[in-house]
Amino acid sequence: MVDVDNQGASSTAHGGRAARSAGDERASRPHTPATRPFLITTLVLLTTITAITSSLGAPLVPSVVDAFDVRLTTAQWSLTAALLAGAVSTPVVGRFAAGRVRRPTILAGLATVLAGTVLAAVSVPLGIFGVLVAARALQGIGMSLLPLAMAVARDETTGERTSRAIALLSVTMVAGAGLGYPLTALMAELGGLVAAYLLGAVLTAISLLMAWRFVPPAPGDDRGRVDWVGAAGLTVAMLATLLAVSEGEVWGWTSARTIGLGTLGVLGLAGWTAYTLRSRFPLVDLRLAVRPGIAAPNLVAVVAGLGMYSLLTLVVVLVRADSPGFGLGESVLAAGMVLVPYSLMSVLGNQLARLVLARVGRRTLLPAGSLMFMSATLALAVWHDHLWQALAVMALGGLGSGFTFSSLAVLMVPHVPAAETGSAMAFNQVLRYLGFTTGSAVSVALMAAYGGGETGFQAALFTIAGIWVVAIVGAIALDRRPPDGRAGERARHTARESSRLSLSPWIRSVPRLLRATVRRSRRV
Repeated sequence: MVDVDNQGASSTAHGGRAARSAGDERASRPHTPATRPFLITTLVLLTTITAITSSLGAPLVPSVVDAFDVRLTTAQWSLTAALLAGAVSTPVVGRFAAGRVRRPTILAGLATVLAGTVLAAVSVPLGIFGVLVAARALQGIGMSLLPLAMAVARDETTGERTSRAIALLSVTMVAGAGLGYPLTALMAELGGLVAAYLLGAVLTAISLLMAWRFVPPAPGDDRGRVDWVGAAGLTVAMLATLLAVSEGEVWGWTSARTIGLGTLGVLGLAGWTAYTLRSRFPLVDLRLAVRPGIAAPNLVAVVAGLGMYSLLTLVVVLVRADSPGFGLGESVLAAGMVLVPYSLMSVLGNQLARLVLARVGRRTLLPAGSLMFMSATLALAVWHDHLWQALAVMALGGLGSGFTFSSLAVLMVPHVPAAETGSAMAFNQVLRYLGFTTGSAVSVALMAAYGGGETGFQAALFTIAGIWVVAIVGAIALDRRPPDGRAGERARHTARESSRLSLSPWIRSVPRLLRATVRRSRRV
């Protein structure tokens, strides 16, 4: 995965033909990385804090229900809005991963997240739910900064240090969410939603200050072309579809509003697909999606994204619910803590996948990871009477999450020419985020459609488990061998190298980073 992320960050900024032409131009201007103290630690803090900020959604949804007096399906938009913004902004922001616009883009992205956290805190006393949704959408922009952080690490480090830095950035996204769930839940328990959002604002401000001090300008003058029409079309189509799904239970599944939005969403996605296939500079390269060896990871990416956020959403609903015959009636802090085993085991699953790839081979990765995820979904449907059962289920789900998501990139690279790796990875990441968004909206809508309570909870989980069956069968049926033995060996070598990752050197450098920032600020 290390080399995959390295190449993905290198060309996510362009995609398709634009990536090849810009890559050739950059090759003619070699860049010699300089020794920059605290740079990698700054990038780690950037990705970790943006992950923490994105975690201001799932554990807080029941609290949003109480604070704004809205239904659960409506409150879920405080999570869905951030995920949808992340899905659409990732390929757009990724276009600026090279050239002189990269540093301003990182700073502007962090400033946008900061504005979103402050606006979210303000929305609570105002009691305006629409303001909260808009604020969460602004926070979702932070999810798109990971490719830019990887591009900085690629340009400013060399050799094995580059591989280790990019692998570390990949892991911190998961670890940051694991830290964010209990931390934001604790703040919400002590000071309410305002305290949780203000915590996100403080952490984002620290990250913005570090990036301003230590992130260097990018070499070269490359600029990516952005398909703004495609981005707008995808946003409108997804928004219409998700609104129809999430609000159909209230509006009525046969109402004109539900049918109209659903039709607009489906036709919009079809039109966006046709437009993207004809575009000279598409938002994402759809033609790569169906190539041999690429179709299976893409299928699993969207199902895994849907299944992951369905599981996260429904376990929080279970822990917080306190209705007759259903729910554990626990606090928001308990809801945050129940997600910690998921994040911790995701890191372990990441390492386990690399071990399996190096010793067993690649063909078992996606079916095994999907089976773990499906088992966790079924287990939660059957065993949900005690908090320890929810913790155990989330640990199993986290293992499947780390196993699955860490395998996607490693499996795709042997089937894609180096010049097209970034475009393929960008599309896979968009599919993953769209799965996140759909899972967030559909899970509670399914539960409501099945009647709510324990019956609706179980039926929704069984439905999601059925989708995992499709992913497992598709992963096996669409599997293709790498085009040559060297490509397969390259994937195994990547897995062995990234499994040596150690977080401790970067963690120990945090105090030195803070002291250096304070000294420089005083000089200014």
